[in-house]
Amino acid sequence: MKERDRLPPGQVLTQRFPVLHYGSVPRYESLDDWDLRIFGAIEEEVRFTYDELTRLPTTRIVADIHCVTRWSKFDTTWEGVRFRDLMAFVRPLEGAEFVMVHAEHGFTTNLPLVRLMADNVLLAWKYEGEPLTPEHGWPLRLVVPDLYFWKSAKWVRGLEFMSEDRPGFWEQAGYHNEGDPWKEQRYAG
Repeated sequence: MKERDRLPPGQVLTQRFPVLHYGSVPRYESLDDWDLRIFGAIEEEVRFTYDELTRLPTTRIVADIHCVTRWSKFDTTWEGVRFRDLMAFVRPLEGAEFVMVHAEHGFTTNLPLVRLMADNVLLAWKYEGEPLTPEHGWPLRLVVPDLYFWKSAKWVRGLEFMSEDRPGFWEQAGYHNEGDPWKEQRYAG
C-alpha cells in the first residue's frame, strides 16, 4: 500500500510521537497497589494486578496511529494483551454492548464492545520494544489504532461495561462519539 493511501484525510505524517493528554503525568513509585478493575454490567467484578495482567498471553501489533490534532505516525509497535483475550475472564450481562474506559485524573472514553474486540486492540505496556514511558501511558494504555488516538486512553485503571452508551471526557467536550479518522469524525455535529 502506498504511503498516501495510509494517511487519512486532513492528516500530516510525522516521525515524532507528540505527547498530548489531559492532566499531569501520573508517577508511580510502585505498582504494588495498582490494579485494573473490570466492572459494571458483568456477572462478577474482576481485578488484575500489574503482574497478573502482564503474565497473560502477550500480543505484538504494528499499526498506524492518528491523532485528532492532525498528525499520523506509521508503523508503531505495541505489546500487551488483546482486549478480546482479556474477555476470557469477563462475563458481560446480556445487552452490555459498550465499555467506558476509566483512566487516571478522571479521564474516560467510551467505545462499543464490538470495536474493542478487533484483532489490533490492545491493553499495552510496551511501545517499540520498551516499557511505555509515563508520558505515553505507563503502566497501561489502551491502543485502538483504527480510531483517533484520544480513544486510546493512557493510564488505564478500569473498564466499565454498560448496556447504554454515554459520552466520555472528550466526547462531553464536543469530540465525535466514534472518532473514525477516515471519516474525519473529529468533532460532534
